[in-house]
Amino acid sequence: MLAAGCFSRRQTAGVREPRPEGGRGGKGTYAVLTTRHGDIVVRLLPEEAPRAVENFTALAAGGKEWTDPRTGEKTRRPLYPGTRFFRVITGFIIQGGDPLDDGSGGPGYRFPDEIFPGRGFDKAGLLAMANAGPDSNGSQFFLTLAPAPFLNGKHTVFGVVVGGLEAARAVSRAPRVRLDPASGRELDRPVEPEVLEAVRIEER
Repeated sequence: MLAAGCFSRRQTAGVREPRPEGGRGGKGTYAVLTTRHGDIVVRLLPEEAPRAVENFTALAAGGKEWTDPRTGEKTRRPLYPGTRFFRVITGFIIQGGDPLDDGSGGPGYRFPDEIFPGRGFDKAGLLAMANAGPDSNGSQFFLTLAPAPFLNGKHTVFGVVVGGLEAARAVSRAPRVRLDPASGRELDRPVEPEVLEAVRIEER
């Protein structure tokens, strides 16, 4: 499962840093994603994508049942802690949220897109659902590191980075295996694991 099916390696000039929406993030629900490079702080957007926000927060906190693709067993343990950013493209995106850590896994269910009018991929620092086509959201997500207007209307945006974007950029700069030597398929997989160590949900 990939963001937009497949990304072209376009150059993105004039990258805009995310502006906190509603002051320094404003009151609301936040996700704090912990990496070895530091924390990435995201203000979630339940008013724009309520189902995606509910899904992400529940999977992060262990509040929702999902099916472990390794065992086929149902579980309510938190899905995200310890998973890897399995796909990174410097200056573009980092992608994670797969319990299999290779882009093929998910929680055993899918839910529809929530495309909010006027919300486009116009800046760095957007948190969005990865998918395999329309209405195929599960647990995988990606963070943008540059504007990506060609993704508009194809992915549910459910959060905006308000702090720690440099930590996400550091993840994206990890040395990576770009192609599968056997198939030639694009991987963009870090040579050394870039782990999502924890996800903390906070009301501020």
